[in-house]
Amino acid sequence: MFIYPNEYFSKIEDINIEFLQKNKIKALILDMDNTLINYKKEMPKPIEEWAKNLIGQGMKLYIVSNTNKKEKVKRIANLLGIPYVYFAKKPLKFGLLKAKKDLGEKSENIAVVGDQIFTDVIGGNRCKMFTILIDAIEDKDFWYTAWKRPIEKRIKEKIRKNRGEK
Repeated sequence: MFIYPNEYFSKIEDINIEFLQKNKIKALILDMDNTLINYKKEMPKPIEEWAKNLIGQGMKLYIVSNTNKKEKVKRIANLLGIPYVYFAKKPLKFGLLKAKKDLGEKSENIAVVGDQIFTDVIGGNRCKMFTILIDAIEDKDFWYTAWKRPIEKRIKEKIRKNRGEK
């Protein structure tokens, strides 16, 4: 089903190179807002270290963000030294497919990582990419995201229940 991710982690830093290699992932397409940066547009140090560590181990990273604020995305992409697409309009495919082309990888070797089911997961699933849902960095959301969170919470609870978690 298009609303379910292939995997779910509580935080992005739990995604490690062993997991990615086991799943034949060679590149990550990363959401930005509440995935890499918080509401104040700051990237927590552990996330920055996580990203740079993966790059150092040969993982390709790429930001695909729905924000229309180019400078915001560019600043984070430059900090990490990775390419980006902004105003991607996920779950539409064009931003994700541009990233795929730029990365030079097959869909099955790319994972889309993000905090939202209705943009990141559905968009990645539509492109036949591996999808990884994470919890948002913080609870504070923009109004256009906040209304979806209760629905996403129910889906996450179902995933945890299927795993035997509480």
